[in-house]
Amino acid sequence: MAIKFQFNKTSLNELNKQLKVRQRTLPTLKSKESALRYEVKKAKKRSEQLVKELEAAQKSYDYLSGLWNEFEPGLISIKDVELSTVKVAGVRTPELKNIVYEVKPFDVFQKPLWYSDGVAILKSLAKLGIESEVYTEKSRILEGQRKKTTQKVNLYEKVQIPGYQEAILKIKRYMEDEENLSKASSKIVKERHALEEEARQ
Repeated sequence: MAIKFQFNKTSLNELNKQLKVRQRTLPTLKSKESALRYEVKKAKKRSEQLVKELEAAQKSYDYLSGLWNEFEPGLISIKDVELSTVKVAGVRTPELKNIVYEVKPFDVFQKPLWYSDGVAILKSLAKLGIESEVYTEKSRILEGQRKKTTQKVNLYEKVQIPGYQEAILKIKRYMEDEENLSKASSKIVKERHALEEEARQ
Protein backbone atom coordinates (compact mmCIF):
# COMPACT_ATOMS: atom_id res chain seq x y z
CA MET A 1 0.00 0.00 0.00
CA ALA A 2 1.57 3.26 -1.12
CA ILE A 3 1.17 5.98 1.49
CA LYS A 4 0.62 9.40 -0.01
CA PHE A 5 2.56 12.21 1.59
CA GLN A 6 4.29 15.50 0.91
CA PHE A 7 7.70 16.59 2.04
CA ASN A 8 6.57 19.11 4.68
CA LYS A 9 5.87 19.41 8.42
CA THR A 10 2.08 19.21 8.02
CA SER A 11 2.36 15.89 6.22
CA LEU A 12 4.89 14.67 8.79
CA ASN A 13 2.55 15.53 11.68
CA GLU A 14 -0.39 13.81 9.94
CA LEU A 15 1.64 10.64 9.31
CA ASN A 16 2.84 10.61 12.94
CA LYS A 17 -0.78 10.89 14.09
CA GLN A 18 -1.88 8.02 11.81
CA LEU A 19 1.05 5.86 12.95
CA LYS A 20 0.24 6.41 16.65
CA VAL A 21 -3.43 5.48 16.07
CA ARG A 22 -2.39 2.18 14.47
CA GLN A 23 0.24 1.43 17.10
CA ARG A 24 -2.32 2.05 19.88
CA THR A 25 -5.01 -0.05 18.14
CA LEU A 26 -2.80 -3.04 17.25
CA PRO A 27 -2.62 -4.62 20.77
CA THR A 28 -6.42 -4.35 21.11
CA LEU A 29 -6.90 -6.01 17.72
CA LYS A 30 -4.48 -8.80 18.67
CA SER A 31 -6.38 -9.39 21.93
CA LYS A 32 -9.67 -9.50 20.04
CA GLU A 33 -8.20 -11.94 17.52
CA SER A 34 -7.01 -14.36 20.21
CA ALA A 35 -10.35 -14.05 22.09
CA LEU A 36 -12.24 -14.84 18.86
CA ARG A 37 -9.92 -17.77 18.11
CA TYR A 38 -10.67 -19.19 21.57
CA GLU A 39 -14.44 -18.63 21.23
CA VAL A 40 -14.52 -20.28 17.77
CA LYS A 41 -12.77 -23.34 19.19
CA LYS A 42 -15.18 -23.42 22.14
CA ALA A 43 -18.31 -23.13 19.93
CA LYS A 44 -17.06 -25.84 17.52
CA LYS A 45 -16.26 -28.14 20.44
CA ARG A 46 -19.71 -27.61 21.96
CA SER A 47 -21.41 -28.27 18.60
CA GLU A 48 -19.44 -31.51 18.14
CA GLN A 49 -20.22 -32.54 21.72
CA LEU A 50 -23.96 -32.00 21.13
CA VAL A 51 -23.82 -34.06 17.91
CA LYS A 52 -22.15 -36.91 19.84
CA GLU A 53 -24.78 -36.62 22.58
CA LEU A 54 -27.52 -36.77 19.91
CA GLU A 55 -25.97 -39.85 18.28
CA ALA A 56 -25.56 -41.53 21.69
CA ALA A 57 -29.15 -40.70 22.63
CA GLN A 58 -30.45 -42.09 19.33
CA LYS A 59 -28.47 -45.32 19.87
CA SER A 60 -29.77 -45.62 23.42
CA TYR A 61 -33.33 -45.65 22.04
CA ASP A 62 -32.62 -48.29 19.38
CA TYR A 63 -34.42 -50.88 21.49
CA LEU A 64 -37.62 -48.85 20.91
CA SER A 65 -37.29 -48.93 17.11
CA GLY A 66 -40.12 -51.43 16.74
CA LEU A 67 -42.44 -49.25 18.82
CA TRP A 68 -41.84 -46.12 16.72
CA ASN A 69 -43.89 -47.74 13.93
CA GLU A 70 -46.91 -47.43 16.23
CA PHE A 71 -46.13 -43.77 16.94
CA GLU A 72 -48.48 -41.37 15.22
CA PRO A 73 -46.61 -39.33 12.56
CA GLY A 74 -47.00 -35.59 13.04
CA LEU A 75 -47.97 -36.00 16.70
CA ILE A 76 -45.20 -33.61 17.72
CA SER A 77 -43.76 -30.76 15.69
CA ILE A 78 -41.61 -27.69 16.31
CA LYS A 79 -43.69 -24.54 16.24
CA ASP A 80 -40.92 -22.04 16.93
CA VAL A 81 -37.24 -21.77 17.86
CA GLU A 82 -36.60 -18.71 20.01
CA LEU A 83 -33.11 -17.27 19.81
CA SER A 84 -31.51 -14.43 21.69
CA THR A 85 -28.47 -12.41 20.69
CA VAL A 86 -25.39 -12.59 22.88
CA LYS A 87 -22.17 -10.63 22.44
CA VAL A 88 -19.10 -12.86 22.42
CA ALA A 89 -15.76 -11.01 22.15
CA GLY A 90 -17.69 -8.00 20.83
CA VAL A 91 -19.51 -10.03 18.14
CA ARG A 92 -23.28 -10.58 18.13
CA THR A 93 -24.03 -14.31 18.09
CA PRO A 94 -27.19 -16.42 18.42
CA GLU A 95 -28.06 -18.38 21.54
CA LEU A 96 -30.88 -20.86 21.96
CA LYS A 97 -33.48 -19.46 24.32
CA ASN A 98 -36.42 -21.81 23.91
CA ILE A 99 -38.03 -24.34 21.59
CA VAL A 100 -41.81 -24.24 21.26
CA TYR A 101 -43.24 -27.65 20.47
CA GLU A 102 -46.71 -28.38 19.24
CA VAL A 103 -48.09 -31.68 20.50
CA LYS A 104 -51.41 -32.83 19.07
CA PRO A 105 -53.76 -34.04 21.77
CA PHE A 106 -54.00 -37.80 22.14
CA ASP A 107 -56.10 -40.05 24.37
CA VAL A 108 -53.77 -41.45 27.04
CA PHE A 109 -56.23 -44.27 27.70
CA GLN A 110 -56.42 -45.40 24.07
CA LYS A 111 -52.74 -44.94 23.10
CA PRO A 112 -49.88 -47.10 24.47
CA LEU A 113 -48.40 -46.12 27.85
CA TRP A 114 -45.05 -45.18 26.32
CA TYR A 115 -46.58 -42.42 24.12
CA SER A 116 -45.86 -39.71 26.72
CA ASP A 117 -42.28 -40.96 27.04
CA GLY A 118 -41.99 -40.98 23.23
CA VAL A 119 -42.97 -37.32 23.09
CA ALA A 120 -40.39 -36.46 25.78
CA ILE A 121 -37.70 -38.46 23.93
CA LEU A 122 -38.42 -36.64 20.64
CA LYS A 123 -38.32 -33.27 22.41
CA SER A 124 -34.89 -34.00 23.92
CA LEU A 125 -33.51 -35.30 20.59
CA ALA A 126 -34.82 -32.23 18.73
CA LYS A 127 -33.29 -29.93 21.37
CA LEU A 128 -29.86 -31.55 20.97
CA GLY A 129 -30.03 -31.24 17.17
CA ILE A 130 -31.21 -27.62 17.19
CA GLU A 131 -28.70 -26.56 19.85
CA SER A 132 -25.90 -28.15 17.82
CA GLU A 133 -27.00 -26.15 14.76
CA VAL A 134 -27.06 -22.93 16.80
CA TYR A 135 -23.47 -23.56 17.98
CA THR A 136 -22.39 -24.35 14.41
CA GLU A 137 -23.84 -21.00 13.29
CA LYS A 138 -22.21 -19.24 16.24
CA SER A 139 -18.78 -20.68 15.33
CA ARG A 140 -19.33 -19.69 11.65
CA ILE A 141 -20.10 -16.07 12.62
CA LEU A 142 -17.16 -15.90 15.05
CA GLU A 143 -14.79 -17.47 12.50
CA GLY A 144 -15.80 -14.84 9.92
CA GLN A 145 -15.07 -12.04 12.39
CA ARG A 146 -11.79 -13.69 13.42
CA LYS A 147 -10.64 -13.77 9.78
CA LYS A 148 -11.51 -10.08 9.34
CA THR A 149 -9.65 -9.19 12.55
CA THR A 150 -6.60 -11.26 11.47
CA GLN A 151 -6.57 -9.42 8.13
CA LYS A 152 -6.68 -6.07 9.94
CA VAL A 153 -3.87 -7.14 12.31
CA ASN A 154 -1.74 -8.19 9.32
CA LEU A 155 -2.58 -4.98 7.44
CA TYR A 156 -1.51 -2.83 10.40
CA GLU A 157 1.49 -4.93 11.42
CA LYS A 158 2.97 -5.83 8.03
CA VAL A 159 1.84 -3.02 5.73
CA GLN A 160 0.59 0.21 7.29
CA ILE A 161 2.83 0.65 10.34
CA PRO A 162 6.07 -0.09 8.38
CA GLY A 163 4.72 2.07 5.51
CA TYR A 164 4.09 5.05 7.78
CA GLN A 165 7.47 4.60 9.50
CA GLU A 166 9.22 4.55 6.14
CA ALA A 167 7.33 7.64 4.90
CA ILE A 168 8.13 9.53 8.13
CA LEU A 169 11.80 8.60 7.77
CA LYS A 170 11.84 9.84 4.14
CA ILE A 171 10.26 13.18 5.12
CA LYS A 172 12.71 13.63 8.02
CA ARG A 173 15.70 12.88 5.79
CA TYR A 174 14.40 15.24 3.11
CA MET A 175 13.85 18.01 5.68
CA GLU A 176 17.33 17.43 7.16
CA ASP A 177 18.85 17.58 3.67
CA GLU A 178 16.92 20.79 2.98
CA GLU A 179 18.15 22.28 6.25
CA ASN A 180 21.75 21.24 5.54
CA LEU A 181 21.55 22.68 2.02
CA SER A 182 20.09 25.87 3.40
CA LYS A 183 22.88 26.15 5.99
CA ALA A 184 25.53 25.35 3.41
CA SER A 185 24.18 27.91 0.94
CA SER A 186 23.95 30.62 3.61
CA LYS A 187 27.52 29.78 4.68
CA ILE A 188 28.67 30.11 1.04
CA VAL A 189 26.81 33.44 0.72
CA LYS A 190 28.44 34.73 3.95
CA GLU A 191 31.89 33.65 2.77
CA ARG A 192 31.29 35.34 -0.58
CA HIS A 193 30.20 38.56 1.18
CA ALA A 194 33.28 38.38 3.38
CA LEU A 195 35.53 37.97 0.34
CA GLU A 196 33.80 40.85 -1.43
CA GLU A 197 34.26 43.03 1.70
CA GLU A 198 37.96 42.16 1.77
CA ALA A 199 38.34 42.94 -1.92
CA ARG A 200 36.78 46.37 -1.40
CA GLN A 201 39.25 47.28 1.32
